[in-house]
Amino acid sequence: MSATPRYTTIEIAKQALNFSIAHFTLFSATEREDLHGHNFQLECSVTAPLSDEGLIFDYGKLKSVLRQLCDDIDEQMILPTRSSWLTIEEDEHYTYGIFNGERIPFLARDLTLLPIANTTVEELSHYFLDQIRALPLIAANPITAITVKVSSSPGQYGIATWSDE
Repeated sequence: MSATPRYTTIEIAKQALNFSIAHFTLFSATEREDLHGHNFQLECSVTAPLSDEGLIFDYGKLKSVLRQLCDDIDEQMILPTRSSWLTIEEDEHYTYGIFNGERIPFLARDLTLLPIANTTVEELSHYFLDQIRALPLIAANPITAITVKVSSSPGQYGIATWSDE
């Protein structure tokens, strides 16, 4: 490595990094959206020192992990487990989202519970950032910053950023 590190940012914004989910946003203890869905897009950028060999790390591995993260929630109903307005209950047949007196049933096969406060692009961007930061691939490389964007439509993103500074 040269005496003064040269830093480079790799942006991964592949068309294949997408997922479709159903959700409803919670606006207050008594107001929520109707159940609906979006086709989301995931993007990730990673900053690290450029090696003398001209690369920061094998980011093809990161692309594979990002694709798997999308696949894990694709075609699912998403409910937040950290909401102060929604509670989750289960019985032998269903998982229920309990909101403002409504008991909304979901089959386990159609539902993914996420450790977020709300099913918004803002929260989804932090969810994905946390998943990416926990990867052994990230810990094994001298990465100094990560930015994750989640879009529910063109031009509308939730963006989460981590930096070691």
